[in-house]
Amino acid sequence: MKDFRTLKILDLFRVLFERFGIDYPTMRKILAVKLTMDGRRTPTVFNQQAKKKNKNKPEENGFIKSLFMYVLISIIFIPFITFGENYIYQMSAFFGMVMFLVMTSMISDFSNVLLDVRDKGILQTKPIEKKTINAAKTVHISIYLFFLTASITALPVAIGTARHGLIFFLLAIIGLILVNLFIVVLTSIIYYFILRFFDGEKLKDIINYVQIGLSVSIAIGYQVLGRAFSLVNLKFTFSPSWWQFLIPPFWFGAPFELILNRHFSNYFIGFSILAVVIPVLSIFVYNKMMPSFEKNLQKLTNNSGERRRKDRKWKNWLAGVLCSSAEERVFFRFADNMMRNEREFRLKVYPALGLSIVLPFVILFNQLQIYSYAELASGKSYLAIYMSCLMIPNAVAMLKYSGKYKGAWLYKTAPVSNLAPLYSAVLKVFISNLFFPVFLVSSFIFMFIFGIKIIPDLLVVFVTSILYTVICSNYLKGSLPFSESFEDIQQNSGIKMIFAILLAGILAGLHFAVTFIPYGVFVYLILLVVITIFAWKSAYKTIWNF
Repeated sequence: MKDFRTLKILDLFRVLFERFGIDYPTMRKILAVKLTMDGRRTPTVFNQQAKKKNKNKPEENGFIKSLFMYVLISIIFIPFITFGENYIYQMSAFFGMVMFLVMTSMISDFSNVLLDVRDKGILQTKPIEKKTINAAKTVHISIYLFFLTASITALPVAIGTARHGLIFFLLAIIGLILVNLFIVVLTSIIYYFILRFFDGEKLKDIINYVQIGLSVSIAIGYQVLGRAFSLVNLKFTFSPSWWQFLIPPFWFGAPFELILNRHFSNYFIGFSILAVVIPVLSIFVYNKMMPSFEKNLQKLTNNSGERRRKDRKWKNWLAGVLCSSAEERVFFRFADNMMRNEREFRLKVYPALGLSIVLPFVILFNQLQIYSYAELASGKSYLAIYMSCLMIPNAVAMLKYSGKYKGAWLYKTAPVSNLAPLYSAVLKVFISNLFFPVFLVSSFIFMFIFGIKIIPDLLVVFVTSILYTVICSNYLKGSLPFSESFEDIQQNSGIKMIFAILLAGILAGLHFAVTFIPYGVFVYLILLVVITIFAWKSAYKTIWNF
């Protein structure tokens, strides 16, 4: 087993651990195993990347790779620290973003550190003292938080120290330690109440949605990165109010204003006291609730029938409307259950859904930097909604994968003459469950911006997206839906994705061109409906009956 450099540094404090009655050699071995498993895990920031199997390639540490991504994101924080000396706003914004990134990463990638139930089944059945097991868990969390926080804050803090001096550095280090204490306890309390009132499956769903949110946030961060320097405007005047005591970033930003700017306001003093007292007090609260927390963790091992899903009548109605045969309706409900219950599928696809909502408005935001709102609303920037179609190729390609792929033998035993209704039902579920809600939300916002005059154009975009989905369904050719493992995802489909994106651009260009022809949008809509119906029926013969 690899001898981690982190553990070599930890060896310097061996005497300290042994004075507290901890079996250090055993704790070190436990940590070595945990760190090895952490390195093999794919972090959420890389959840869209495929796993390449190469036996000759040395094993890579996914956690260390993810830290580099956080270093790039930390560039966003630099202008908030260096521009001006309005510390209450600058450092509150800084600590707010740090808390968001650390906490979401804590929930998404290292929830198993706080929610590790393997210790009970593996370690506590061995002659190992509970004190040693708890110490290993605490040190494991500390190591993770140290590397994560350092990757996010090292660069901005270093530049901030050069800009504001050594006192700034000391305040930043103390603040980050207190923030991490607060985050660990707050995260544990959230888990505690979820497990107290819900089952383990509900917690797993919440963790999954946080992973999705983190993926979307990272992608949006790239868009903000290039604009951070132009967005920062720190010429504000502080207006104290009671509700600010409820905002933790204000607590940790206040000591900088209090000490560096010598603003001895009662509010700044109160915020600074909370920055120290709340994290320390939360440790005592955490220790008090730990026995109950450990007891509730056993719910994570319970996979009983608590996950009852109510059969929604509108789903059955939707299947009856969209499906033309009884077989297709059965496959529709099957595909609906698979897409809703597959956590890894959601983790692969939902971030793209979130981006499909955000990206059109990123385009509009860029346009607002050039044109006025009136000029934007009177123009044809509503065609930016085509950006929401870019998630279709990746999502359709993912329909062939599943975490329960070994059950695909059921297809061969099913009493059906052919599997064409399966493919049709899968695409209909994708359009109705995943794409249409996203498109509907974007459409309402676009109508608010551009007016109801764009309704025919929105109908054109929707029909175009259905045609685009049929074309992209070629990615399913030769594979049954949900029949392959996610580990078999290959990265050699990049050229196909490029062509799919170019095709979306061509379709958007055709739409743009017909807007210059009188009644061109209405004629184009009718033509698209005819082509889409023909393409959908033809796809049964050319794609699905392989």
